[in-house]
Amino acid sequence: MKIISYNVNGLRAAIRKGFNQWLLEENPDIICLQEIKVTPDQIDELFYLNGGYQTYWMPAQKKGYSGVAIFSKIEPKNVVYGCGIEKYDIEGRIIRLDFSDFSVISVYFPSGSSGDHRQKIKMEWLADFMKYLGNLKKELPNLIMSGDYNIVHKPIDIHNPVSNKKSSGFLPEEREWFTQFLDSGFIDTFRHFNADPHNYSWWSYRNNVREANKGWRIDYHIASNSMAEQLKSAKILPEAKHSDHCPVLVELK
Repeated sequence: MKIISYNVNGLRAAIRKGFNQWLLEENPDIICLQEIKVTPDQIDELFYLNGGYQTYWMPAQKKGYSGVAIFSKIEPKNVVYGCGIEKYDIEGRIIRLDFSDFSVISVYFPSGSSGDHRQKIKMEWLADFMKYLGNLKKELPNLIMSGDYNIVHKPIDIHNPVSNKKSSGFLPEEREWFTQFLDSGFIDTFRHFNADPHNYSWWSYRNNVREANKGWRIDYHIASNSMAEQLKSAKILPEAKHSDHCPVLVELK
């Protein structure tokens, strides 16, 4: 089973850059999208239905902002929109599909790069997300949380850790949160298979940094420890260029 996560930075913009054709060629069983910036009525859902996907959407209330979705060829037994915390749910940050033996979450963590106010909101989110997961994994122990976490975990995951040490997304308190998060019972699936440097999933649009591969790894598939034996592979797909992010893939046995 192939599961892809992709921050498309505007689904309509990604479609104009060939996203739909790429999706048919890549043919994942499940794709988790973030920052869709769209409502279902603004795109051709029939295209995805004809491709074999049922589509599930959690757009933000604010037009052209945030939002997550999951397209799946496997029918879920349950769909949950949001996390039950209104200030996050109005921004369209979480959607969950429950299948017979595991659950998939498409999640879009807040960014703190626009200033102190949003950084404060981001840190509140991190604390609340941990509480949310603590309750959720009692009910659903097998989780795959796919999305844009807006956090680089370790220096190996960013092109210049020294110059970025005070940048939102690589702050010590964010990275410590990520360590505690994984230690609470989860696996960074990419690092489970690959210890090599220079693997990134986001690049600034400025100064041709993508061509120079000066990026950040902030997109993840995080799996419950209980799913370790089901993991087959995990990859980053930088050749897909419909966004300032690229897709990340996890395969299950």
